[in-house]
Amino acid sequence: MKKLLVFSLLPFVLLSCKEDSKKEALLEKSRKPNIIYILTDDLGYAEVGAYGQEKIETPNIDALAKEGMLFTQHYTSAPVCAPARYMLLTGTHSGHAHIRGNEEWGERGEVWNYKAMAKDSVLEGQRPMPDSTITIAKKLKEVGYRTAMFGKWGLGAPHTNSIPTTMGFDFFFGYNCQRQAHTYYPLHLYKNEKRVHLNNDTIAPNTKLAKGADINKSESYAPFTLNDYAPDLMFKELTGFVDRNKENPFFVYWATPIPHAAIQAPQKWVDYYIEKFGDEEPYLGNRGYFPHKNPRAGYAAMVSYLDENIGKLVRKLKEDGLYDNTLIIFTSDNGPTFNGGTDSPWFDSAKPFKSEYGHGKGYVYEGGIRVPMIASWPKEISAGTKTDHISVHYDVMATLADVAGYKAPSYTDGISFLPTLLSKEEQIQHDFLYWEFPEYGGQLAIRMGDWKVVKRNLKNKKEEATLELYNLKTDQRETNNVADEHPEIIEKANSILKREHTEPSIEKFRIPALSQGL
Repeated sequence: MKKLLVFSLLPFVLLSCKEDSKKEALLEKSRKPNIIYILTDDLGYAEVGAYGQEKIETPNIDALAKEGMLFTQHYTSAPVCAPARYMLLTGTHSGHAHIRGNEEWGERGEVWNYKAMAKDSVLEGQRPMPDSTITIAKKLKEVGYRTAMFGKWGLGAPHTNSIPTTMGFDFFFGYNCQRQAHTYYPLHLYKNEKRVHLNNDTIAPNTKLAKGADINKSESYAPFTLNDYAPDLMFKELTGFVDRNKENPFFVYWATPIPHAAIQAPQKWVDYYIEKFGDEEPYLGNRGYFPHKNPRAGYAAMVSYLDENIGKLVRKLKEDGLYDNTLIIFTSDNGPTFNGGTDSPWFDSAKPFKSEYGHGKGYVYEGGIRVPMIASWPKEISAGTKTDHISVHYDVMATLADVAGYKAPSYTDGISFLPTLLSKEEQIQHDFLYWEFPEYGGQLAIRMGDWKVVKRNLKNKKEEATLELYNLKTDQRETNNVADEHPEIIEKANSILKREHTEPSIEKFRIPALSQGL
């Protein structure tokens, strides 16, 4: 009788299993994708192998490109940290943005004094965003995402309304203040709203070698390598967040400070590149940040260390069964830097664009604003694809709206590039890209198709403002100014300027010359 009962129930058990399998398959198909957005700091267009780097090894980032899509014409919204991050998170360009430059909120006191900031957290952080600011993280929370940020914030200050956990992130671990991020061995980081004190000594940024130290001996540089390496701690917290949120869609904004100076990297990677590059001249700290005995090896070591951690993250996603339904975007906040012992020309960091000072970070030439972007999403993006679609950071708000199903704010300046990711033909193109930048003398750039207008020295009282026009199809290094030959292009750019420029509320960001047109 028992055997008969078992056999009689078997069809129902099999049917139930089939129904469960169907439900699981349906659930998997309908589940929103996880999103991991990796924003590097000062990484040049060609500082990873997939974009032509020949000296620094990045096999894991290159693997993302092989498994996904590489963008050849992707741009940051601004050529320095804070405004690039603001415009990324809000979907606005610099003619409309609240934050248009780095603003350290200096009226609070000694904001550049590292020891004073350690004693008084009120001195940390940058000028806050308004309460009403809508961020990508806030929108993703509306549609069920768990959200977290790891790395460098730079868009507010402790004790203000403008910290990650008030701007849409459920969890934050990292640097609140971008000045604090000038050392990878800080005295503290933040977990949500509170400081986490680290086992590091007080070695303030810009500290030089001890008097009389032998510049050719490794021990002279030992004080700049301490105990708790911030990138290690942030990566551990990141993987912990993924562990805790496997069952629901999550958004990770990994705003790693690497490879921004100071040059500080795990010794195993430094040794690897010392063997590869050979002897080099020590950096003694004369261009800011900390000295380093092997600056080229140290810089390459930072990039490879980050690449190693990206590889670990991808392996974890695969082991947890999350990889196929995770959209990973890898990019940079701006072009390569020029200080702190870095050597962008030697690495040819912005290839094929110019890498030297005046053309990389801080400037609206291609080397300063064109950045790498790789997108991997095995479930949706065809492997080994490449696109020339012109896109920009402020497109991400609109793109993730299409990916995750939230409604993008009506004021966004961006265009979704999801059709490009999915290799669809209905991709809308930008009529123009727009940059105004109040620092480094005051600058403006407008790209319209292959044409790009550049104006410099807009706030420089010592030098006359320039008017430059380049055809990026034939002159990607921006060496042949043809402004005099194409007044019609200048007039088109002028009409865009008059339409898109709005007066910023923060006085430091104002460029009076823009009200006069080109």
